[in-house]
Amino acid sequence: MQLNDVASLVKLLDKSSLTEISFSDETSKVVLKKEVYRAAPVQTAMMAMPMAAPAPAPLLSAPAPQTAGGTPGAGPEKASSKFKEVTSPMVGTYYASSSPGAAALTQVGTTVKAGQVLCIIEAMKIMNEIESDVSGVVEEVCVSNETPVEYGTVLFRIRPG
Repeated sequence: MQLNDVASLVKLLDKSSLTEISFSDETSKVVLKKEVYRAAPVQTAMMAMPMAAPAPAPLLSAPAPQTAGGTPGAGPEKASSKFKEVTSPMVGTYYASSSPGAAALTQVGTTVKAGQVLCIIEAMKIMNEIESDVSGVVEEVCVSNETPVEYGTVLFRIRPG
């Protein structure tokens, strides 16, 4: 085997995706190996998709939500099947009225129309109006005024009509 034959094998190994070439004849044996540097796998954290979160448990000092009948805390199992739930589209602070001391925009028994403002959620000092996407009667207000809410928190249950 000649030196230029070995050089040809080196070029072949360099240009190919092979990591090793072995050649032998009656007089010689050549084994060429290429080191492959592999980057350590980069682990990226997967961001969880926001999912509808259950309504937070009321604080001990917060009044219990009321239903149209005036009884606190109707079970969500019954309510979710026949009522349209209006959920928070963001993380922020729930406000029932447009300004401090003003009457609540929506209360139990209020008849609402699609597009009507139900409440305000403050996020990063921006007041976001939350509108109803269905016409009907508000059967339950699920959050107390000035309460922090998460994405997907149920704010209201509306009986379509």
